[in-house]
Amino acid sequence: MTSTTMRAALLREFGKPMEIAEVTVEAPKAGEVLVKVAASGVCGSDIKAIDGKSPVVSHLPCVLGHESAGVVEQVGPGVTSVKPGDHVIIAMNGPCGRCRNCSRGNAHLCSGAGRMMAIMGLMGDKTTRMSAGGEVVRPYIGIGSFAEKAVVSEAMCVKVAKDAPLDLLALTACGVVTGVGAVLNTARVEPGSTVLVVGAGGVGLNVIQGAVLAGATTIIAADVVESKLKLAEQFGATHTVLSDDLPKQVGEIVRGGTDYAFDVTGIAEVLTTAFASTQPGGTTVMVGSPAAGKNLEIPPGQLFGSRRLMGTQGGDATPARDLPLLVDLYRRGRLNLEGLVSERVPLDSVNDAVAHVRSGAVARSVIVFE
Repeated sequence: MTSTTMRAALLREFGKPMEIAEVTVEAPKAGEVLVKVAASGVCGSDIKAIDGKSPVVSHLPCVLGHESAGVVEQVGPGVTSVKPGDHVIIAMNGPCGRCRNCSRGNAHLCSGAGRMMAIMGLMGDKTTRMSAGGEVVRPYIGIGSFAEKAVVSEAMCVKVAKDAPLDLLALTACGVVTGVGAVLNTARVEPGSTVLVVGAGGVGLNVIQGAVLAGATTIIAADVVESKLKLAEQFGATHTVLSDDLPKQVGEIVRGGTDYAFDVTGIAEVLTTAFASTQPGGTTVMVGSPAAGKNLEIPPGQLFGSRRLMGTQGGDATPARDLPLLVDLYRRGRLNLEGLVSERVPLDSVNDAVAHVRSGAVARSVIVFE
């Protein structure tokens, strides 16, 4: 195959709905894999890109979508880890395995040229494999899974068993690994700890699941939407609070504050209150990303007592290690993926799905393909 056409959701103008269009996709080149997409979750990062607030989307048109899984259709020269017919999760990160960070076990911080190009929607040769009407189309962070097919680097393909449901495994690529990874990889929550999770959306629910896996005994979920708090209880929250005067409410549940706090809202002011809700020696992890230009204000006095503030990037995950682990946890009944899916919709309804995620009415909308 040299090239073929497919249907994809094109973002042609920031702040406008995506357009379902015919897109030409080229055959994979050396080290690349063509994946027939089975499912793609709709993430808050996609919405940030639609709104023109993503630092990695500066060229339009673009195909969004990055939380995905599918079936290998074709491989380029030199690809050995997967073959046509294999089921794969498409990881957000394709580490090179050779740079300084990769060699130190920090694959999520890979500085390899291929990964950095993918973040900006380009392949390793600084081109893309998609076009529409002769116009170059960039895939979001090198994936672009709001489309029937995606050409990605081999390093982004994580092979999984063929009997596992791809519409659920797709969620592990972003929301699940980000949330669970923030707990296990970034904060390294200890058994018996107390945990606060601010923001009980799709990623926040996975932070809660991660806290359960880590053995936390008190898990407080906070949100401004009461229905989300009900869902948080199903995922393991032991207490729930509406986000109003958070330090005071948390202090009434855990005297002095929690051992760990995770802010998933991406709102600088909320992160400040999450930090203030920890006890001396506590750790706060910024999971959500505040808008560019927003400053964080933390009274210096709160830093006394050895409180720590950390960031995380995709759960600080190594795809080849962490995604199979999440799949295994799901198959053993220790990770709830089905409960994350609020709706399954076809590609034609992608803009409706975006609206539902934007309103906070769903945990996850999943685009499914035939």
